[in-house]
Amino acid sequence: MGARKSLLLGVALIAAGAATTGCATKKYAREQAGIVNARVDTVEPRVAAVEGTARDALDRATAAGKLAEGKFLYQMVLQDDAVKFALNKAELSPEGEARLAAFVEKLKAENRNVYVEIQGHTDASGAPDYNNKLGESRAEAVRRYLNVHGVALNRLSTISYGEESPVAPNETPDGRAQNRRVVLVVMS
Repeated sequence: MGARKSLLLGVALIAAGAATTGCATKKYAREQAGIVNARVDTVEPRVAAVEGTARDALDRATAAGKLAEGKFLYQMVLQDDAVKFALNKAELSPEGEARLAAFVEKLKAENRNVYVEIQGHTDASGAPDYNNKLGESRAEAVRRYLNVHGVALNRLSTISYGEESPVAPNETPDGRAQNRRVVLVVMS
């Protein structure tokens, strides 16, 4: 709203100045104010969207900072042979759900206050932006599963590495399958 008030004040000052010199009519000043209002109305939703995105980024960075303060305990890797993330898919297979169920039971048995960073990875067969979104979708699928089965959301954080951190060469089908994975990093 501050930007709108500033623009309106500027238009009012210009109109007032023009009116004192006799160069502009009231109709002209109202038309100019209407044009400015229309421009501000089209900019405000974009500003709100950027503010929302910035707020989301800050929340994720804060969560990552909390995770970074923790001490690494162990990690579990879910990749194609265990979870079977199909090409361009983020759905968990029955095998993947079984592995996650065992992971949840381990967390419950340990009964410790731990944080879990869920890292989504892809092979390099798609565009980088698409792969980042796919990696995030895979990590989110695991996060939802863990939460539904009793792991509190405030203990879970997701991040996508897309194709940036391969564990095998992307030139072979086997290498690409190994790169389609989710890594669960457990920290205290």
